[in-house]
Amino acid sequence: MAKKRKYPVGIQSFESIREDGYIYIDKTPLIYKMITEGKPYFLSRPRRFGKSLLVSTLAAVFEGRRELFEAFTTEQGIEQPQLFIATTDWKWEKYPVLRFDFSAGDLVTIEQLDELIDTTLESYERKYGITPEVKGTNIRMVNLLRRLHEQTGKRVVVLVDEYDNFILHSLGDKEKVKLARQRFQNVFGPLKAEDDHVQFVFITGISKFSQMGIFSKLNNLNNISMQRAYESLCGISEDELTTALRQDIEMLGEATGLSYDEQLAELKRMYDGYHFSKIMSDIYNPFSLVNALQSKDITSYWFDRGTSSALFEMLSQMPALDLATLEGRECSASAFDLPLESFDDPLPVLYQSGYLTIKDYDKEFDDYTLGIPNQEVRRGFAECLYRHVAAVGGSDENKSNLFGAYKQFSRHNDLPTFIEAIKTFFAGVPYHLQQYNKNEHYYHSLLYTLLVAFGADVRAEDPSAKGRADIVLLMPKGIYVMELKYDGTPQEALEQIDRKGYAEKYRLDGRPITKIGISFSSEERNISNWQSVAL
Repeated sequence: MAKKRKYPVGIQSFESIREDGYIYIDKTPLIYKMITEGKPYFLSRPRRFGKSLLVSTLAAVFEGRRELFEAFTTEQGIEQPQLFIATTDWKWEKYPVLRFDFSAGDLVTIEQLDELIDTTLESYERKYGITPEVKGTNIRMVNLLRRLHEQTGKRVVVLVDEYDNFILHSLGDKEKVKLARQRFQNVFGPLKAEDDHVQFVFITGISKFSQMGIFSKLNNLNNISMQRAYESLCGISEDELTTALRQDIEMLGEATGLSYDEQLAELKRMYDGYHFSKIMSDIYNPFSLVNALQSKDITSYWFDRGTSSALFEMLSQMPALDLATLEGRECSASAFDLPLESFDDPLPVLYQSGYLTIKDYDKEFDDYTLGIPNQEVRRGFAECLYRHVAAVGGSDENKSNLFGAYKQFSRHNDLPTFIEAIKTFFAGVPYHLQQYNKNEHYYHSLLYTLLVAFGADVRAEDPSAKGRADIVLLMPKGIYVMELKYDGTPQEALEQIDRKGYAEKYRLDGRPITKIGISFSSEERNISNWQSVAL
């Protein structure tokens, strides 16, 4: 029988993970590479992707805590393996380490930001017996760097976690953002000028530092966010999952009744699909994966906790998002450097937040193709998009009824009840949302968003040799090819399905195929008629 394993759900302290016997995926090969090959680094990753644990691990390395990286047995009798860096020539010297953590979600006012910066500086001044000569943050930071180097004989290590959290939650308030930038420039501006006193700098966040205008004086940062060598620095790679966590997949499969291969495929479908470089190595969401292994249940974890209300407030100020067309969107490399408050293009914001990922790279034109990484994000994003962008103010009761009809449709192929539920839902959509969207695409997009939120296996703008089908719904007991016509007829929609050959690619699937033609009336602002034909 396999030994019980401890999973670090919600634990971001490297010391706690090692001393209390939790599983740790060894990232020290990449850490060793980073600390021996460079000095100032920046890493962008989505929320809940292991950035805080990485910062904690770096602190332990520079504090010389070799015992945490060697093999040992915990007080509970759990054997912790030796980590890679303990086998290297790293000298384990003790450096003074300054850590700034801006990840707190309740940090909402400039006064709170000032207090956090002040108390952080004060704690290090008190720890090392340094009296600030003046009250200014900039001078205090310079004083700390110089005095710590003089006092310890070692240059200072500066680690900054979630540097952009406060600004991302304040983007609608230009004055607050301006004041916050001034604060950050005062803290981090001296790092380049005082380079003789600095051993290592590591800054994490979601948005690229160039977008924030904070580090203009610290323009020597090495941005490793999309460098292939560091793509698995945060998150769990396919190789790590199938080696270090193989027995955990087997134990999960025993609980869910799936074979190893079946369980791996389900984990991949739900939590894999993140790509952080041009070579697109698969990276799994570590937060969701660890939660699933701990609870023995495959469900949504990251989206519930990782979704930022500030993000969707930002999206509401950008051009309207259409979930049906997000897959396969192209984005130039230069777009990732746009200032966030420009509100011109949501794609870089969605990529850096983890809602989109790299699906392809065109070397000739230096363009990226983006798409939604996995089923967990697809469902959660659709639900949030429905609430914040697609249909704010829509009827929750009608949506619940539609979900019930969808489940009935999925289990018993009850198409008429499902279509009637769609009609009831659209009848409840507020008029002011429809009057600016008088075309078939509006209804198509909203229906697709809801189906994704329900967890349906649904394809929008599904390509064939001669065109794109509006919606293809792959159900357990059948495949439904749907074409929507605005002020047209169901017959016209069915004829287009035949003429364009939308259903041909599914003929070898084995499930029965049904064509569905739907007519939307501009006068009724709803489905006026529909017709289905089995192939």
